[in-house]
Amino acid sequence: MTQMHWQRLLDPSRLYGGRAGRDEIGRSPFHKDHDRIVFSGSFRRLGRKTQVHPLTDNDHIHTRLTHSLEVGCVGRSLGMIVGELLRERLPEWITPADMGVIVQAACLGHDIGNPPFGHAGEYAIRDWFKCAEADGSGLLKGLSERERADLLTYEGNAQGFRVVTQIEYNQFRGGMRLTTATLGTLLKYPWTVEHGGSAGKFGCYQSEKALLAEVADRLGLVPRGEGRWCRHPLAWLVEAADDICYALLDLEDGLEMGILRFDEVADVLLQIAGDAPPDYAAMERSGVSQRRRIAALRGAAMERAVNDVGAVFVDHETALLNGTLTSDLLELCHPDLGWGVAAAKQLARERIFQNERKAKLEIGAYTTLGILLEAFIGAAHELHHTGESSFKHQRVLALVGENTPRPSWTLYDSYRRMLDFIGGMTDHYAVDLAQEMGGRLRGD
Repeated sequence: MTQMHWQRLLDPSRLYGGRAGRDEIGRSPFHKDHDRIVFSGSFRRLGRKTQVHPLTDNDHIHTRLTHSLEVGCVGRSLGMIVGELLRERLPEWITPADMGVIVQAACLGHDIGNPPFGHAGEYAIRDWFKCAEADGSGLLKGLSERERADLLTYEGNAQGFRVVTQIEYNQFRGGMRLTTATLGTLLKYPWTVEHGGSAGKFGCYQSEKALLAEVADRLGLVPRGEGRWCRHPLAWLVEAADDICYALLDLEDGLEMGILRFDEVADVLLQIAGDAPPDYAAMERSGVSQRRRIAALRGAAMERAVNDVGAVFVDHETALLNGTLTSDLLELCHPDLGWGVAAAKQLARERIFQNERKAKLEIGAYTTLGILLEAFIGAAHELHHTGESSFKHQRVLALVGENTPRPSWTLYDSYRRMLDFIGGMTDHYAVDLAQEMGGRLRGD
């Protein structure tokens, strides 16, 4: 059986621009990856993108940015725990801190490709292209089957891989030029759309499939067929960190917004933590606020989850290196922990995701993105097929700036550039631009 090896999996070479040094004072190549993500415009814009609740005025509610930062903290702890426990089996030039920052960097970038309005935005873009295919407009005519599938299954994970390898910093010359170790850890779904299954989960568009193959080859990922590889072992830690944060913090947001009751959130957190923090009873007696008590319970729950996941990773190292693990790491933890996380997700699905205000705003997201897609995709389609643009479409394309498509480009590449522009918008910018395109004009 083919097995992956840490020596290759932790490769510090960059996708573009040669090999990264290992002996720089103060920062390893992986710390540079972390910094390149943090200082990017794509990462900064996550501060105005939906995590769960669109366009909320409550400053305590998570955005994609605060969620990513918290996932990064949990991921760093997981990576360092694993680095300590596996120290004797890792390359001599890798420290536990390196392991921590690789996972942290990947966590920070795991949502960097999400469009405005989060998952609702993904569904809106998918549905718009499905309608375009069905209405006989010819917008998808001339595309290959897989290119059409990419558009019909817009996927934030694949867009994120495109952002870090193509769009940000060095456009179409390596993007952020991250190390292959960090890129592999970032790839939750290291395959293209034809392997996405019924859920439509995949990590790479046709436009980046050569880059995916190069990353997989350098890291020695186990192939699973054309355009598909097994996950990098550290990608399982990114998934666990994401699951821990959104399962627990969605509940905290639900409580903050008055959707959930304190006792039902506290019960789930206590289940995950196994026991209350030592000073929790004193907090109750002294009348400490619900927000602070929930924060204490959440901290205890996260601590237990992190320690358990780290131990489970080491216990299943062989299966991870063989690419044969099929269960999430959280599912392999203590039953109480697994049950608590599942209960948290179920509570979020039943109460938070079905909230009336959230539903109304997500319907509005469909309208907003529909207006933008009609304008930008329509402009790209006209330019590709006629070589010219109407006055209206000239003004639309002018908004895209240096990434405006050229008549000589393929239709797929032109559409990808339009989706790069729309996908990079914040919630508020998308709403404002769609309203102005719809006729609501504002002066300076």
